[in-house]
Order: sequence, then structure tokens, then C-alpha cells
Amino acid sequence: MWLAFAAGSAFFAGVTSILAKCGIRKTDSNLATAIRTIVVLLFAWVMVFIAGSQGQITQIPGRSLLFLVLSGLATGASWLCYFRALQIGDVNKVVPVDKSSSVLTILLALILLHEELSVCKGIGIAGIGLGTWLMIQPKDPAPLERKEGKAWFLYAALSAVFASLTSILGKAGIEDVESNLGTAIRTGVVLIMAWLVVLVTRKPGRPLTVPRSELGFICLSGAATGASWLCYYRALQLGPASLVAPVDKLSILVTVAFSRIVFHERLSRRSFLGLVLVTAGTLLLLF
Repeated sequence: MWLAFAAGSAFFAGVTSILAKCGIRKTDSNLATAIRTIVVLLFAWVMVFIAGSQGQITQIPGRSLLFLVLSGLATGASWLCYFRALQIGDVNKVVPVDKSSSVLTILLALILLHEELSVCKGIGIAGIGLGTWLMIQPKDPAPLERKEGKAWFLYAALSAVFASLTSILGKAGIEDVESNLGTAIRTGVVLIMAWLVVLVTRKPGRPLTVPRSELGFICLSGAATGASWLCYYRALQLGPASLVAPVDKLSILVTVAFSRIVFHERLSRRSFLGLVLVTAGTLLLLF
């Protein structure tokens, strides 16, 4: 059952990237993240009441609550970095770097959760690393000389680091908590963090405005994120983090397909080979 939830998480996560990219062409990425989080929070609490777990909020152990809060902070940091990277970089380059967080997740799971590393997983990690490197190589070296060309990679790399911490902390935080309730609590933490960042980074006298043409995409990306989260943390609750995370990272296939259709981004032969390696490496992590 965990595999079905992980696959659902991968699909919605892949769609999220495309919708978010459409919504941050003119809108500040931090503001877009904060607006999206409102939608995710509403979505999460609706599911809490559908599941009937709202009464359990006072019964959450202090240790679980701490890890949920820490997971929410890691998620917020990951989101802020990821959507900034999407705003200034190509989807087909940002997403592979972000999805490489599965490698770090496995390493952290080995150390903190004492999960095992097989030979197949070791080969898979190598495949993901090599594939990611191939996918982010520019056709023309010149773009890397621009400030923006370097910045997107930094934000994407930070997104991957915080995403891996999210998986580990989230796993620890929902052991004794109903998954929907845990997701809703984490989302509340992300919302507070996102709006604090917006207020701190806002330039004096500059209004917080969003073009109507982009607001719809931002809200839809929030709904897709909410669906992805609910599937992902239910999968984490049912299965091992070292397996759930790799399946979730297959969302790169969804993102690449839609980026070709929506943004007309094409993969070079080298990037396509990288995608094959990333996919094969991710599948090997399941064994």
C-alpha cells in the first residue's frame, strides 16, 4: 500500500513544479510560496477532519511534536530555495538537483534510522549522481558565467539538503501521530515561516501584489502540493524512508514531460542520458 501512496506523491509533486513555474514568472518566489502554503494548509486540515483525527492534537507526544516542527522548518526552507531556483533557472535543470536529495536521505536514514544499504542501492546512488551531473551540464558553457547561472544551482542544492532533512525528521515525527494531522501541523509551521520571510525580505513601500494571471497557477500548485504531501507522509508512515523517498523522486519524469509540453524545454542527448541514469538509479534504490 505504501507504494501506491508514494506513486501518487510523485505524480502530484511533478505537476507542482510546472504549475509553480507558471505562477512565478512575475511574482516574487517567496510571496508565491507563502500564498501556496495557505492553500496547502486548508487542504491538509480538510483531510484531518475527513479522517476524524482532529481530536488527537492534544495527545501528540512532545517528542513527535518537536520533530514535526523541525520537519516543517526544513520543508519551508526547502520550498523557499526550490521556488527561487525555479524562478531563475530551467525546470529541467533545477528539478534533477532537487531530486538528488534522495541520495542524502538514504545516507541520513543509514546513520539516524539504522536502515540498511544494499549493493543495488549503492549502484543506484552512483547512477543518480552521474545522471544529475549530466542533466545540469549546459549546452553552451557561457550561461554559467552569468550570476543567475550560478545562483539557480545554489538554491536548488540547498533545496535538496533541506528536503532530505524533511524526510528524516518527518519520519521521526509521525511515528505516533495520524499522518494527516502530522501533515497539517507541519504545514502550519511552513506557513508561519514563509510569511515571516516575506515580511523580512519585503522592500519598504513595495506592495505585495500578484498578477491575476499567475494567482490561479500558484493556488493550483498549492493544491497539487497538498495532495502530494498527504500521499507522501502516509507512505512514510507505512513504509521505510529509504524506499518511499526514491519513488517520490520519480516525479522528475512527470516534470520533464510537462516541461516539454508547457515550456518547450528540450533535453539534449547528454541530458536524456542523464535522465535515464537518474531513473534507473532511483529504481535500483528500491532493491
